[in-house]
Amino acid sequence: MNDDNEPRTLVRQDRVNAALAEVSSVLWRVRELLDLLVFKLEEEQLLLAAGRPRWLTRATHEVEIVLEEIRHAELQRALEVDEAARLLGLPDAPSLRELSERAPEPWGDILREHRAAFLAATAEVSAHAEANRELLTASYLAVRETLTGLGGRGHGNATYTAAGSTTAASHSQLVDRAM
Repeated sequence: MNDDNEPRTLVRQDRVNAALAEVSSVLWRVRELLDLLVFKLEEEQLLLAAGRPRWLTRATHEVEIVLEEIRHAELQRALEVDEAARLLGLPDAPSLRELSERAPEPWGDILREHRAAFLAATAEVSAHAEANRELLTASYLAVRETLTGLGGRGHGNATYTAAGSTTAASHSQLVDRAM
């Protein structure tokens, strides 16, 4: 029986546990930020759906701030994951799945839970971003059509010439020009 290796093994286990605790802590921070991002995207969506553009610039700025915080947290996550990977004998920048497969319990389960939460949050962020794009596009088209109908310079009722350039289609005016 070689008891000389036992203290080194315990120290190594302590270092692995500490590194994985740091990884988990950073992952919780990223999850909180992703949740905040979903909230900010929902705010944008509500403003767009309500036709309230006054606050849209502020809401978009808040989304950008959260995205910047996520970028910083992701850098911290990468550093912590690389340290844990080194201690676990993995190459740099392993996936969360790879890290969870190599991590001792309970860390493997904890990292798998983080991974599942990230997948769900990513899907939710993507859905909100797509819905916001659709609302912005619909709003843009509605404004363009309105301006075109009022004799503005929008291209909503434009037609194409043989050369491929646009020309205004003939249409009736909704508002008397004498107004």
